[in-house]
Formats: sequence, C-alpha cells, structure tokens
Amino acid sequence: MSQPENAKPKGAKNTKSMLVSYGRLGLMGWFEHNEPTIPKLNSHVIIKTERGLELGRVVGVHNYRAGQFRNTPEQVESYFGNLGPNSPVGPGGEFVRFATHEDLREQEHLVQSEQEEIACCEKYIKEFRLPMRVVDAEHLFGGERIVYYFSSDGRVDFRELVKTLAREYQTRIELRQIGARDEAKLISDFETCGQQCCCSRFLKILEPVNMRMAKLQKATLDPSKISGHCGRLKCCLRYEDKTYMDLKDRLPHRNSTVRTPKGTGRVVDVQILTQLVVVQDALGDRQAWPVDELLPMDEAAAAEEMKKRESTRPLHPLNDSMDIIDELEDEARLDQDETAPAVQQPTDKNQQQPAPGRGKGSKRPQQNRRPSKQKADPSPDARQKQQPRKNRRKKRRNAKRRDDSGRSDKNNNA
Repeated sequence: MSQPENAKPKGAKNTKSMLVSYGRLGLMGWFEHNEPTIPKLNSHVIIKTERGLELGRVVGVHNYRAGQFRNTPEQVESYFGNLGPNSPVGPGGEFVRFATHEDLREQEHLVQSEQEEIACCEKYIKEFRLPMRVVDAEHLFGGERIVYYFSSDGRVDFRELVKTLAREYQTRIELRQIGARDEAKLISDFETCGQQCCCSRFLKILEPVNMRMAKLQKATLDPSKISGHCGRLKCCLRYEDKTYMDLKDRLPHRNSTVRTPKGTGRVVDVQILTQLVVVQDALGDRQAWPVDELLPMDEAAAAEEMKKRESTRPLHPLNDSMDIIDELEDEARLDQDETAPAVQQPTDKNQQQPAPGRGKGSKRPQQNRRPSKQKADPSPDARQKQQPRKNRRKKRRNAKRRDDSGRSDKNNNA
C-alpha cells in the first residue's frame, strides 16, 4: 500500500530548529535538530556549515520551549528589517552535537595558533611585496580551512600567496578583503562611552551613517569626537535619527509665517527636542513659543497681515529729518540758480576765465558750499522725487554753457 503524496516522512514532525551564531563576523543561520531540550548553561554547539565543521553559539537560549525556537523565521527576519539578501540570517546547515569541555579547550588552542598564522602570512606578504595588510585570521574548528581577513586600497593578486600558505599548513586557505567598518568589528574593544563597540557586541548590519544625522542632532562636528575606531561616523548616531526626524516634521520651516497668541510673526529658529519655535514679529521682537500653542492660519491671511504691519511700522526719525533737510536745500539751490544774473565774459582772449561754479576745476563760493555731512540713504519715494529735479538742473547747465560759448565766439570775431 503506497503512502499519499502529502504524507510526511517518519520523524519529520519531531524536527525542530535552533538559531545559531558562528564565525568571527557573527554569521547566523537555522539548524535543524531532534533534541528534546536546549540547555540554558552550555550554549555552545558543534555545527556543519558550507565552510566546514565549526563551533557556534545558540542565540536566545531562554527563548526555546521543548527544543523549538518560539519565534518563526519570518518574525526574526522582520526584527532585522526584512533586508532580503543583506539579512544577517543565512541558510544555516546541520547540527552535530552540543559542545563538550574538550571541544572548548580545542577551540582555545586554535585561537592561540591564529597569531602564529598571522605572522607567517605577513612574512610572505613582505616577500611577495603585496599592497595588503592582515587584520585577523580564523581557524575553523574542524581544520578544513583557515580564513584570513585583510584590508587593501584596491584589488590584490594573491594567488601565489594562497598557494604558499596552502603548502605551509596543508589545508584550504581563504583570503577575504574587508572594509574599515568590518575591520573595527573584528578588532575594536571599547568606545568613548565606556561600552564595548556596538559593531563587535551586537550589530549584525552596518548601515551607512551620514553627516546629516550629526547636524540634525546638534552634535559636535569635530571628527575626533563623532568618529569611531573605523574612522567613520559612529553607528550610534543612527539610533535616534528616526525620532529626530519625526520631531522635526512637527515643527514649521524657518522663514515661514506663523500665528501666535500675540499676533503673526516669522519663524527664525526651532529647537527639536524641546519643540520650541522662536518667532520674530514685525517690530523685531523675538519670543519662543511651544509648537502646540501656535494657532492655525491661512497663508494668504498671514502674508496680508505681515504686509499691513510693515506699512504701519514707524519710520526712523533721524532718516526722516535728513530727507526733509536735503529736499529743502535742493529747492534753495534751484531758486538761486534761476535768479542769478549772467556773468559777462571779458573781451580779451588772454583774460577769459570760466564762469564761477560752472567751469571744470572751479570751486563754489564758500557761502554756497554745502556743509560736509554723511547723507542718509533716501527712501524710494524721495529718490523718485529727486530724479526729475536733477534732470532739470542738468538741462539748465547745458543751456548755460551753450550761451557762454556763443558769446565768446562773437567777441572773438569782433
């Protein structure tokens, strides 16, 4: 009698999954097992991955019930943000057994031998003159592979180096190039906050951090204070960025018009954490208001009210008096030019002199010279009134010069 197509194989219903972290970079994966319980004291396990036999650590030993992880793989993926290919949770592999004391001691010996392996690799790098620097090495538990992590500014042809190291240790050699942030994740210890670096302690995804986050949080822009061991901006600047963005969206933009209980004004500054808005009215006075106390208003009504306040603003008394004095003096000079008699030209050619105040290089009489003072910038209305008066003065001056030149020509002909 054949089994139905949907029938599960025997023992499949007892298969459970555990979440295990392994590798120097903290890789994660799901591993199937048939253990009834997960010990809460000894969380180290021996697993087999695509790299070989490794020593791993069970993630969340208190989150198991009867050997089964309480959260589903979908819930774990959503915890890290559903990043798809960039997710830190990989395919996993096969569970072998729980680690014993002998396994842990063997792992300690392998870790001690890694320093010798790094020194050997650096010796051959100098011999081949390769532009690379070894950061760390990882010797797998089963001995099937030695992984070297190195940093370099560009691509490196290390084929001869791999062959030499493979003959030296009689095992498979893997060289992996990493960036500055992965390098800090491998060798960093403690930061200026007094805690262990986030990248080496719990961060699985090193997302980019930009300068906008530091400026938004009003952090100091001193590179020595906002940079981590990797030389890049600290990862902790990203933790509160979403909160700052939400608080910023509640505040009005700068130079926008808002309505306060005391009238309408212009926003000159905002404070994100305290949610305060600094408003300047038409008279130039500034006052801070909580964003919840601002009153709603239409944009057109706000523009009309600001225009009204600007038109009713009193002018500066000193500028007004200076404009009036300048206008009176201009009118007095025009009247004096119109009533002044024409100056008779001398008959002798050698004694001919330009009219006082009209020729080039001549000076005005002392009694007609204006007192030296710094004239205030006239208002637009005053400039419009003075412009036609200047044109009339220029026309009269040109006509006077033409009459004087005509008289001199007649005298010469005579």
